[in-house]
Amino acid sequence: MDFISIQHAREGNLQDISVQIPKNRLVVFTGLSGSGKSTLLVDVLFQECQRQYLEAMGLQGIRKPQVERVQGASPAVLISQTDQNKNPRSTVGTLTDLYTDLRMIYEKLGVRRCPACGGLISAADCREDTEKIEGEFHVYMTCCLCGHRMAKLTRTEFSFNTREGACPTCEGLGQVLTVDRSRAVDAALSLEEGAVAFWEGRYAEYETGLFYKALGHYGLPVPKGQPAGELSDLQRSILMEGAVCPAMQAAFPHLPPPKTASAGRFEGVVPMLLKRLAQRGGEPGALAPYFCSLPCPDCGGERLNRESRAVTVNGTRLPALGALPLKKLSQWVEQLEASLSEKARAMTGDYLLDLHTKLARLSGVGLDYLTLDRQTITLSGGELQRLRLAAVLASELTGVIYILDEPTAGLHPRDTAGMIDALKALRDLGNTVLVIEHDPEVMQAADHMVDIGPGAGRQGGRVMGQGTLAQILCSRGSATGGWLSAPHPVKTAFRSAGPGIQVRGAHKFNLKGFDVMIPAGCLTAVTGPSGSGKSTLIFELVAKGDGSWEGGTVSGCSRFARIAEIGQAPLTRMKRSNVATYSEVYTTLRKLFAACPEAKQKGLSPGHFSFNSAGGRCENCEGLGYVTSNLLFFQDQKVVCPLCGGRQFQEEILSVKYKGRSIHEMLQLSVEEAAALLADQRAAARPLGLLMEVGLGYLTLGQPLTTLSAGEAQRLKLAKELIVKGAADTLYLLDEPTLGLHPQDIAHFLLLLNKLVDAGGTVVVVEHDRQIIQNSDWVIDLGPGGGEEGGELIFTGTPAQLLDRRSVTAQFLSKGAKNERSVGLAPRDPGQYLGGAAKNKRNHQKRSAF
Repeated sequence: MDFISIQHAREGNLQDISVQIPKNRLVVFTGLSGSGKSTLLVDVLFQECQRQYLEAMGLQGIRKPQVERVQGASPAVLISQTDQNKNPRSTVGTLTDLYTDLRMIYEKLGVRRCPACGGLISAADCREDTEKIEGEFHVYMTCCLCGHRMAKLTRTEFSFNTREGACPTCEGLGQVLTVDRSRAVDAALSLEEGAVAFWEGRYAEYETGLFYKALGHYGLPVPKGQPAGELSDLQRSILMEGAVCPAMQAAFPHLPPPKTASAGRFEGVVPMLLKRLAQRGGEPGALAPYFCSLPCPDCGGERLNRESRAVTVNGTRLPALGALPLKKLSQWVEQLEASLSEKARAMTGDYLLDLHTKLARLSGVGLDYLTLDRQTITLSGGELQRLRLAAVLASELTGVIYILDEPTAGLHPRDTAGMIDALKALRDLGNTVLVIEHDPEVMQAADHMVDIGPGAGRQGGRVMGQGTLAQILCSRGSATGGWLSAPHPVKTAFRSAGPGIQVRGAHKFNLKGFDVMIPAGCLTAVTGPSGSGKSTLIFELVAKGDGSWEGGTVSGCSRFARIAEIGQAPLTRMKRSNVATYSEVYTTLRKLFAACPEAKQKGLSPGHFSFNSAGGRCENCEGLGYVTSNLLFFQDQKVVCPLCGGRQFQEEILSVKYKGRSIHEMLQLSVEEAAALLADQRAAARPLGLLMEVGLGYLTLGQPLTTLSAGEAQRLKLAKELIVKGAADTLYLLDEPTLGLHPQDIAHFLLLLNKLVDAGGTVVVVEHDRQIIQNSDWVIDLGPGGGEEGGELIFTGTPAQLLDRRSVTAQFLSKGAKNERSVGLAPRDPGQYLGGAAKNKRNHQKRSAF
């Protein structure tokens, strides 16, 4: 078959749709957020490809999705934004195997000092032999200068994930956790007021009493009700380090320390936290706010032991290569190859070729600003996705279906062309590449498009158009075609950029020490290529509040009542948390069900309507509605619970109805549907309304938070902030909140951002999206490149002023207008992107006068 045929798909919100997808083509799927794109490609096609493949090998266990038939299926690979590696030992180098190639090169060519004669010797010039000791083979080398025999440093000794190679102090992590004393004890509060936050309830009273006994043992005054910041040096020493600490022994050399709790043996805040950390196996968990990471005092963050990190190749140590941007690492590889003898080239040729190939692919997907030692847990979903894409390009498999979820997410538009080339290369190998995207440039590059809609949730799930981009533009009812065909005037009246936050000497990571002002009472977009320093400026400096460092300061944050930092970190790892529980709507729902006459008659309380506790839930699946099936080498599969049929609760609980729906049926409603049903319940109506305002009306109340994209998670965090605390006098810091949003949804989201500012807030958005940039009041553009080539302040001013500058962001804004005209989109004057549009001006002035 020349196509993949999906017949009568009814999974999720899909409306019994059938679609034929051409094989060996680059096919882009478009539509509003929540329209059903991911459901069609992931929950139906990918799931069915996996199921058919396993059943062909005689294996069972994967649930058949709700689809009549899928023909033309092939082995499928899913590259999504939710694939997060939580291992702190995982780095860009280990994930891509670039570090493995380098370890092999250092094993073959490493230069070290002979421990006998002190001369510099190369592993390539020394004779090698092996010896079997206690069942294991050990590799030795003989010094070519003095004949001394020594253990050879192999690839194992150059790995920070092995006992032989890791720094013994930090065990190869490069960082050590230490107690953040300023957070462990609130200097403004007394112990009675909760200065030590991790002392809770009666335990706080107990520890406070022990502390006072310790003070009495040494004859020191007891500071009841006194702020912790006013304690004397000796009082503070006991509080932080305990009654038996060097400071007390030095101050009272002849007084024996207390030996029992009744005599005043007090452990101290710091030892307590370190003890709890050790009990958790080094994972701080809930104690994370009281710890901070510092570079290892022995290896300085280089992870390897002293001997391994001293070895050089071509004059460079391995940890130094780990700190290089991939672009510079590529140059080092070229210089090394040019300097090698024929013998050395023969020993390392395969590894050098692999380095060249992988580095070129990573550069092609816009990641050459990353460093090998960058932890994968610090990467955005888009960066991880592009790393995986670069990895699959190394495969020579054909006939595979590759499914990618917004591969341009987090990518500066200047790098979109490289991403498109990578997708086409994957297609040209003989594969079918299916991409969920909102980027017009990717749409234009597609061989075929499928538009899903017309709306989100239950208003979506239908095929609204297929064909080329030009055909989609003519498709009636297509939200994508309609948006791209219509003119979209942008902001021309900008809020005045008055005094706000002043950053002087911005110098961290790759920031070059510039000064910049972020205006208060405005919507500010922070722009620039990937890796240019945007997140460092906003989330490493501004988010910390007023403060100073060597040569730099942040001031003006104290004018805000609070700072709401809304980044891309996952909301939770708990599969039990869902939209209803996070927004606190579920509390209201449980109370409403418990108040029903049937519930009162049965003696049911709100707790019986919780799937997180025993009583009313199905105990076979513990309220999840599914059980997990382990498929060994394949991803674990969720199987509908055979006892409750996926309904989560016992029959007695499900028999209680509120407005004709059971508690399970209520959780299956979308936010928008629930808002209409619960409009008369103020406690639920407000949070549901805010969820719709941030563009999440299509989510179901019971959707687990672990299934949300990075953009959805951010918008949910923003809604929670507004539910709990409101917008006035708040500084909002958002990191690419438009990830996963259709342009029509972004326009809706812009209304909310402006509403936050109009309510007295200040909004700062790190963004690549053109709509956000064009409709901001102020732009801060960093660059000119990423990594070491970034970190400079390129421009500050209004979006209109940015268009006249020579930055990659300005070029992208201008290019966008040309691209839209070239594919037949609504004609516009280039200046209209950052000027003109009287209607927009009137609307803006009507909303708020500046």
